[in-house]
Amino acid sequence: MRFKDLNWMDIEKYLGHDNRIILPIGATEQHSYLSLCSDTLIPSRIADSATGREKVLIAPSLNFGVGRRFMDFPGTISIGQSTFDALLTDVIRSLLTHGFTNFLIINGHPENRFPDALTELVEDDYTRITWFDWWNSIAVREFEVEHDLTVQHANWSENFAFNRVAPVPAGEATTRLQLEDLSNDMLLREQIGDGNLGGHYQLDDRLMFQLFDSVVDEVIDLLIELRS
Repeated sequence: MRFKDLNWMDIEKYLGHDNRIILPIGATEQHSYLSLCSDTLIPSRIADSATGREKVLIAPSLNFGVGRRFMDFPGTISIGQSTFDALLTDVIRSLLTHGFTNFLIINGHPENRFPDALTELVEDDYTRITWFDWWNSIAVREFEVEHDLTVQHANWSENFAFNRVAPVPAGEATTRLQLEDLSNDMLLREQIGDGNLGGHYQLDDRLMFQLFDSVVDEVIDLLIELRS
């Protein structure tokens, strides 16, 4: 259930029996051979799949995130930290005005962080905000261990059939950079080649959808917690 498919009267009817809402957030930046909008497409698809079983409303996605690392790649769009904080905080406050009180933010972009301005809201007994970095989920970490793999920007971990927009090379990328070691400074294309920061470009789609389903199961558990 997405805003784009409903009118205001539908929202009012929904709020008569549920106060939960999912907000997918991400970014627009290079992802090697994958969609520039991968960081938003993935949490949006996770949200869609989860609401097939737990009927929760999905707010419009926030498509822009913090981070200028990939500004050397055409199509990347970065917003400042203060802009991100203000935008997300205003969105949450708007939804609170209408009666939404239990929020699940599904984040697809590592540089997006929980705004300090929202801290005072979660101290309110009537507001609950759960922040979920999908790539850092239990399901993904267990998958890494099981298959001896490492999550990295634009590698196998973000390569799903639904956000693949071009043929992907076989094998592994030659770049070897650890995401957690990177600052927010711009990385030159000469440093990172096609944009995959390391590891296999692609796994078998069957494996990836098994992983996807496990992440969705985790999200459903979070939505059930927000219902209680």
